[in-house]
Amino acid sequence: MTAPPISTPFDARSTAADAVAGVDLTGERAIVTGASSGIGVETARALATAGAEVTLAVRDMAAGEHVAQDIHATTASTLIQVAPLDLSDQSSVAAFVRAWDGPLHILVNNAGVSATPESRTPEGWELQFATNHLGHFALATGLHRALAAAGRARVVSLSSIAHVSAPMVFEDVNFRERPYDRMLAYGESKTATALFAVEANRRWAGDGIIVNAANPGAVTTNLGRHLTEEDYAQLPSYDFKTPEQGAATSVLLAAWPQLEGVGGRYFEDCNQAVRHSSETPLNGVADHAVDPTAAERLWQVSLDMLTAAGRA
Repeated sequence: MTAPPISTPFDARSTAADAVAGVDLTGERAIVTGASSGIGVETARALATAGAEVTLAVRDMAAGEHVAQDIHATTASTLIQVAPLDLSDQSSVAAFVRAWDGPLHILVNNAGVSATPESRTPEGWELQFATNHLGHFALATGLHRALAAAGRARVVSLSSIAHVSAPMVFEDVNFRERPYDRMLAYGESKTATALFAVEANRRWAGDGIIVNAANPGAVTTNLGRHLTEEDYAQLPSYDFKTPEQGAATSVLLAAWPQLEGVGGRYFEDCNQAVRHSSETPLNGVADHAVDPTAAERLWQVSLDMLTAAGRA
């Protein structure tokens, strides 16, 4: 018998600040990728407000330093660090992992790219899959020991409603055989981030690490900088959130005490998502994004790709 979806007192209009109200993260260490803009900033701000030591993992160090100063000014936290991380560059990921010292309590895999023109990494990997999934996969697996050392840790993997029309095509994750479709490639990369949560939680729960996927919802940020007016015209009529609201689900999964021990789930609007259907076209999670068989296969495919590139 399937357990009912987990519900919380929060909803689509809740903010990151709401999610950490009364939560004490003193002594805990967190990493937020892509924390130089958008919902990454508000995720980091909320965790800092709750007392966590937060590392902003960013491509643009100048932008990251500016955000760190802003968070300090608004929270009075002195525990904000900035570190370079380019998820599309496996050598950058490896350098970040090597530089990390000590336990890690919270990892929010927030960074991402969307709807990019066809681009490939030096390894020949399609850029969106390489950044959104493979970069975070290498980061999380590289930091596994640090997460386990925390005793109890949480990993949040950001997905998107774009996953629903994009099951994984394992035979061609890099769009070498198929015509490149930038929206489909984005959707598949977000299916991958959801599947990562399923398999990582299965493998790591025994180490005290819980992993969940979060759909932040439709948020107006620079993630959509590659979208054209024509693209927007074809999108459904989303009820757009503010960055503070978009960060709420990630922060809830990272910090809310009542979710201790809850893993391998897909959340949106601060609650576990229902199954996607024609009745809920703008919400829900597709079966292919929480399929344990696909999740296990993706894990192996990812390891194989990193090994072939000399990165594992």
